[in-house]
Amino acid sequence: MTTANPALALSYVKTIGMTSNSATGRGFANPIDLAVTDDGRILVLNRGEYVFSRITVCNLDEDYIGEIGSDGEGDGQWRLPTSIALDSKGNIYTADERLHRITIFDPSGAFAAKWGAHGSGPGEIDGPSGLAFDADDNLYVVDQRNDRVQKFSASGDPIMQFGEPGSEPGQFNRPWGVCLDSDGDVYVADWRNDRVQKFSSSGDPIMQLGEPGQEAGMLNRPAAVAVTDDGYIIVADWGNERVQVFDAAGRFELLLQGQATLSKWAEDFLAANPDEAAQRAISNLTPDLPPHLHTPYHIASQTEPYFWGPTSVNLDAEGRIYITESARHRFQVYSR
Repeated sequence: MTTANPALALSYVKTIGMTSNSATGRGFANPIDLAVTDDGRILVLNRGEYVFSRITVCNLDEDYIGEIGSDGEGDGQWRLPTSIALDSKGNIYTADERLHRITIFDPSGAFAAKWGAHGSGPGEIDGPSGLAFDADDNLYVVDQRNDRVQKFSASGDPIMQFGEPGSEPGQFNRPWGVCLDSDGDVYVADWRNDRVQKFSSSGDPIMQLGEPGQEAGMLNRPAAVAVTDDGYIIVADWGNERVQVFDAAGRFELLLQGQATLSKWAEDFLAANPDEAAQRAISNLTPDLPPHLHTPYHIASQTEPYFWGPTSVNLDAEGRIYITESARHRFQVYSR
């Protein structure tokens, strides 16, 4: 952990997850995002293309609860899911960038509805990614391939849109994640522009943070953003294999590389598979790499505790921070 502000500290809590080769049961397959319900269920959206798309339901105690949805093109199914968000009633909204639609489940996990029309006109979507609700249960959808953000009613009626292709303030280049702060301002991870932009609820540009690079405060293909109640901006810096925290004015505050330990699921698996445990025991999981491999990708891919493919960052009602790692099929949890 590297921080410019010793007063801001995050404590590692635990890791949950392991690789899954099954469409059901404990484990994840390229998790892309998650959401935490009011009753403490953690809904992990698996992006594993063909067969493995699903929501795995667990909790912070690592109890496996079940699944919601499956791979396919029918009701309650996905081909390439990207994001998950909950409305104020606990209904579960998900985006599918291949089927260009929003799929909705009720709080129990039963399929409820779907909507979305593929295209570039008002109200049409092309490759939807990030989702976020405002206080009135209107849904902001990152319309990735149209380089814009659209606001819909919960039932899919278009309300407004903002953004266009480009790199100037208010423009996007393949945006991905989105969130709202307590004032209703909108933050968008502008993926290919290597920045996060902040907008008013009506889509007026307010601020941007980050610039291309690997130094602290710089970004490389940011995938997601979350904002704490006291205004800290947390960014999943996907291309740099790390998470960064900025203050409300966009100044760098803290850098996380990951501190993962084995989850209970992984411990149980190794206990039941002694040959796997023996191979793990003789493996170097934190190697010293030669200089030509000192890149974020190579370091992360070879260092097991580190984030590898951090695709989302989410907060629960207690302020805990959940960082999803698609490449390691797990998420890490931190607290303030």
